[in-house]
Amino acid sequence: MIRKAIAMEIGNWRSLFLWVGRRVAGQGPGVQTFSYAKQIAPLFWAIVFVSAIELAVVHLLIPWDTVRLVVLVLSVWGLLFTIGMLASVKVFPHLLDAGGIRVRYGPGTDIFLPWSDVASVKARRGGAEVEGAHSVAVMNQTRVAVELRRPQAFGGEEVGEVRLYADDARGFVTAANALAEDQGAE
Repeated sequence: MIRKAIAMEIGNWRSLFLWVGRRVAGQGPGVQTFSYAKQIAPLFWAIVFVSAIELAVVHLLIPWDTVRLVVLVLSVWGLLFTIGMLASVKVFPHLLDAGGIRVRYGPGTDIFLPWSDVASVKARRGGAEVEGAHSVAVMNQTRVAVELRRPQAFGGEEVGEVRLYADDARGFVTAANALAEDQGAE
């Protein structure tokens, strides 16, 4: 648990630095990126806005200097943490390239599916809980289904499908199928 918290903290700071530098992790020649942040970004922005207001209000309401300083430090850390979470969904998009599909969610989830393991990629709406599938959902939704040629272990269970959310599900499916076809022709 502590290891996960530390990894998340480091991932958020890395995401902030990548975002400020306008860089996308894993992007390079021949790599197509697909965002999944469109639905969740407004929620993060709302939390950032409320946190910024809270920071100012609490600073004015607390009369004790020591307590005010502690709350200020914690509030600034919380604000940066939230901005880091927003940055993480922006700088770690799903990736498609000649090697396969990288299904990601922030710095903590990165599933590589080589084209040799992919049977099909289809636009298919669903929730986070789909039997026989490993879901990387956003706001409890998925929009793309990647059917695997043979079951693989994800999260301690064997599944035949990976579900994910992409803002442009049709574009993702079209690009994935074109790349898969190119790989099959070689």
